[in-house]
Amino acid sequence: MAVPATDDESVTPIVRKAAAWAWRLLVLFAALLVTLWVAEKLLVLVVPVALATMLAALLLPLVDWLDRRGAPRGGAVALVLLGSFAILGGLLSFVVSQFVSGLPQLVNEVTRSIDSARAWLVEGPLHLSREQIDNFGNSAIEAVRDNQERLTSGALSTAATVTEIVTGALLVFFTLIFLLHGGRNIWAFVAKVFPGDVRHRVSDAGRAGFHSLIGYIRATFVVALVDAIGIGTGLAIMGIPLALPLASLVFLGAFIPLVGAVLTGFLAVVVALLAKGVVYAMITLGLIIAVQQLEAHVLQPLVMGRAVSIHPLAVVLGIAGGAVLAGIVGALLAVPLIAFLNSAIRVLLAQDPAAEEARQEADDGPIVDSEPDQVPESR
Repeated sequence: MAVPATDDESVTPIVRKAAAWAWRLLVLFAALLVTLWVAEKLLVLVVPVALATMLAALLLPLVDWLDRRGAPRGGAVALVLLGSFAILGGLLSFVVSQFVSGLPQLVNEVTRSIDSARAWLVEGPLHLSREQIDNFGNSAIEAVRDNQERLTSGALSTAATVTEIVTGALLVFFTLIFLLHGGRNIWAFVAKVFPGDVRHRVSDAGRAGFHSLIGYIRATFVVALVDAIGIGTGLAIMGIPLALPLASLVFLGAFIPLVGAVLTGFLAVVVALLAKGVVYAMITLGLIIAVQQLEAHVLQPLVMGRAVSIHPLAVVLGIAGGAVLAGIVGALLAVPLIAFLNSAIRVLLAQDPAAEEARQEADDGPIVDSEPDQVPESR
């Protein structure tokens, strides 16, 4: 007499394994959605902390260097922050002054370009009348007047955005101070939340992820600086107005990989087109393409390749996903987050976390202090 099969035995092993994988993946996906939902609700806190972490990755090696040479930890943090603010303030003042001094020249060039375009429309193959051109300008003015209420409400929302930016900047500043002064102790406290048998592994994973983040920020800074110098020098040689402010925008845009420098460079092409005409715009476009080729074939493999090893597809998808979730800030933070998780997960899943962490440090070079678990709070 045949024994009746149980419910599990009546299902093929492939289906049982697929079902087991399916519900586990659904749980992980639900946890990810909940995490993203909470992050979206706390965006005013998450973004400043993330930006402060990136800035800490840039400044921490210098603070550690001063600390190892006998400077008080608090004094080292204050010195680095004051020096950074002085440099940043000087650069911003210089850029703003250059923008103010170069703006009249740009206005004159644009006015001359508009006059030339108007003459071409009248005398060229289109043979438009001046009345048609004037009617078009009047229509544009009327459109602005009709949407004045909408523009006013947009200005009010902009004022609210400025308030949020100021609040976020203060949060970044205070978070950065504590991360530079005792960030490793903060991470050691957070790691105590995990069970004792995995606590050391989690601590190693976080340290490896932050080590990779330091390498990424350094490499991105170098690449952005080279992009800005190359494009800014070319614009200055061609006599394009606002060359230095445009180079500064290229520098900031380069922190968004693949697309940031291209979009800010396109603005330089537009300025060149308005100020100097089509020929200079094409030369500017060629300059931007040449700098991007230098970045892609020389700087990225030489500098970025040593810091992090992320597939270009992961970079593109990360930027797109970050932009969808949080706009420009999401696109800015996506790749650093991927770099952090890439190294942290590799250490977390390794059979020998210490060996994996040592291998990553050997590949990237000694970027951060080798004893990160405890930092003296005061001397």
